Amino acid sequence: MADETPSRLGRGLAALIGDDTAFALGDRDAQAPRGVREVPIEFLRANPFQPRHVFKTEALNDLAASIREKGILQPIVVRPVAGDPNAFEIVAGERRWRAAQAAQLHQVPVIVKELTDAESLEIAIIENVQRADLNAIEEAAGYDRLMLQFEYTQEKLSQLIGKSRSHVANTLRLLSLPKPVQSLIEEGKLTAGHARSLIGQARAEEMAQQIVAKGLSVREAEALTRKAETAPSPTRPKALPKAQKDADTLALEKNISDQLGLKVEISFSGDKGGEVKIAYKTLEQLDEICRRLAGRTAQKMN
Repeated sequence: MADETPSRLGRGLAALIGDDTAFALGDRDAQAPRGVREVPIEFLRANPFQPRHVFKTEALNDLAASIREKGILQPIVVRPVAGDPNAFEIVAGERRWRAAQAAQLHQVPVIVKELTDAESLEIAIIENVQRADLNAIEEAAGYDRLMLQFEYTQEKLSQLIGKSRSHVANTLRLLSLPKPVQSLIEEGKLTAGHARSLIGQARAEEMAQQIVAKGLSVREAEALTRKAETAPSPTRPKALPKAQKDADTLALEKNISDQLGLKVEISFSGDKGGEVKIAYKTLEQLDEICRRLAGRTAQKMN
């Protein structure tokens, strides 16, 4: 099973940029790349759609040393920059380009492809996910950008990257964490598994620091958050007895619950309005709620 993912992702790249280029990005079944050309390294520029923001110095130095000895073994995939025949934007291979600069190369091998902005981002994400080069926050931000800017669905994303929809949904949820917690993930001090247990926690930042300081395992982190959920807060007043709901409210709850197939609670706060709570047990149920709400919004706009 471990060998299936790179092959599937490689074929996903082949569908976007052709089998020849996919070979350069890790598809062992594809034919050797055609159309490789050497261009001055200064002709290349960074990709504004690059999902990876962290380039570790030590790893770049190791790659630069390898490039000095053996050169660049995999061509850099680029696309032309409109209006400038001597400029190319990197689609895949920015790390190789940075290391080549450190190795003081004057020429680099490239494959030029005509690609849209969406395809450029797709390829950058797939290449990095395939090689496990992205941290979980970079991966989530890339997915989020594809969804917001290019109107991708979670289902389409899961097919594109060769991962389950639950993986996509869980990764996207990391963006709801406080920025200091996200920074710990980007720095490699906190894993995505640790971070998922902190989602929705009021003291997420404090607990994240505790997890890092004590070197807790994922299971220990989950136990910590469960304990925080059940422990009474010294600053939080005791909940007042719930007011009895009238027959109309109960009927409305039942009507919505029957429509969704999920538990629904409606509460009122007098002139201040109220709230509707929909309880779900699985990510699939959450996805279905989001799908229905998105569908209603689209109908209303039309």
